[in-house]
Amino acid sequence: MTRRQSDAQPGFMRAVLIGSLLALVSTSSQGASPVALSPATMARLGAVDARFQSYNIEMVEVTGGFFWRPYRDQGKAVAPSNAGDIPPGMDSAMYAYRAPIDLAQARLRRLAAALGPAYLRVSGTWANSTYFDDADAPVSRPPPGFKGVLTRRQWQGVIGFARAVDAKLVTSFAIGDGVRDARGVWTPTQAERLIDATRALGGEIAAAEFMNEPDLPALGGAPRFYDAASFGRDVAVFRSFLERASAKTILLGPGSIGAETVSNDMLDSKDLLKAAGDAFDVVSYHHYGGISPRCSHATLSAAARDRQALSEDRLSGADRAQSFYAPLRDALAPGKPLWITETADAACGGNPWDSTFLDSFRYLDLLGRMARRGVEVVMHNTLAASDYGLLDERDFTPRPDYWAALLWRRLMGTTVLEAGAPLVRGLHLYAHCLRGRPGGVALLAINLDRTTAQSLELPMPAVRYMLTADHLTDARIRLNGRALALGADDGLPPLDGEAVAAGGIELPPATIVFLATTDVENPACR
Repeated sequence: MTRRQSDAQPGFMRAVLIGSLLALVSTSSQGASPVALSPATMARLGAVDARFQSYNIEMVEVTGGFFWRPYRDQGKAVAPSNAGDIPPGMDSAMYAYRAPIDLAQARLRRLAAALGPAYLRVSGTWANSTYFDDADAPVSRPPPGFKGVLTRRQWQGVIGFARAVDAKLVTSFAIGDGVRDARGVWTPTQAERLIDATRALGGEIAAAEFMNEPDLPALGGAPRFYDAASFGRDVAVFRSFLERASAKTILLGPGSIGAETVSNDMLDSKDLLKAAGDAFDVVSYHHYGGISPRCSHATLSAAARDRQALSEDRLSGADRAQSFYAPLRDALAPGKPLWITETADAACGGNPWDSTFLDSFRYLDLLGRMARRGVEVVMHNTLAASDYGLLDERDFTPRPDYWAALLWRRLMGTTVLEAGAPLVRGLHLYAHCLRGRPGGVALLAINLDRTTAQSLELPMPAVRYMLTADHLTDARIRLNGRALALGADDGLPPLDGEAVAAGGIELPPATIVFLATTDVENPACR
């Protein structure tokens, strides 16, 4: 159109502009064309462990000690600089003292049991330097070479808790100067005490890592100059000991946190695995999406925080970590399962928004991603400590991630299916056989877009479970419009779905939707 035509037709130009704006608004509110899904023909991708969705209780929670200070307590009195169980080189202001967790507390047990069956991992950085005291009269302070003390009574509490909530116990052992001989070689003196006591107390260690995060030896309390060769030597001693002392215990490893990037104070996970040879029954690793502001000292605006938390790049970090470890496993330990034994949104206690609905998108997306990529177990850190806990550590009130975990546990079975649609920007789809219903299929649809609705097309009726909140950073969420909260005597609310007819199903902006289809007779789910 020439300038003369434009000048002569201002009404036409206004109409074009208005029409374009209306089209933009319509697209924004309705999203793309519906994604057509066929649950009856979704093919089997693989399977996960029956205890796929699991969790950590840090060793320092059991013993009592200094752990990551919650953000709500920032500015309060800091830990003394001589607090013995603070990892070396770390700022004491990042920590707060916690009394030992009450593992007999009725609410805690009830809520954990609802997530069962699971693995309960009691480990963490502090476990590397914890002395197990099986005497009737516990020592008053850690012996030389240790920084914390685990009493027999505390360990008995762990065993009782695991039994009550249908959890199999996973742990690691002390590896510092206190358990080494004159040549600096690891000895099983402490590990043997812990295994013998576990058996005497009626428990069993289902799986064990030799140490927590061996690629961070200095932070983890390993001897000076500890390297991959030292790790390989120690793992060989540990493997031989474990076969004698607890032959049914699965050996996990290396349990490292490093992937593509290795800093100067880290050992390379490739070197650790090479040094260990074929010692491990399961290749284990840790994954965090980032480092919390406690350790990074980064500050983010609310808008930047939301963009980062729901960004495709951040969420796909779990894929990149798995893509690092899976080839290593294939080359160095072919055929061995992959487990993530520690994970959360951010290391160092979590981000400020990890106790809100915003993190539930990441949490469920991680479970879906890792299941379809062949990771058999994912252990969330933690059950009830600091900002990344599924439960508030003060009174064990469920956070949004807990409700998300509970829905996954109720609906998503162990057989992983091909959802029939690729992960696209803003809409992630995952499918499993429906738990407890032969032939049924469960779908998880995550709409990451905060402004645009998405839609699915199903050829059969379904039951919908939709999680929403007024704001992404709310600590309270709703299921199909009903607030989720504990009832009388800490009873769980009914997690009832809503029947939806065959056809189009809308996913409003920033929502998480589970769909259960019960009568599709998928051959992979019979």
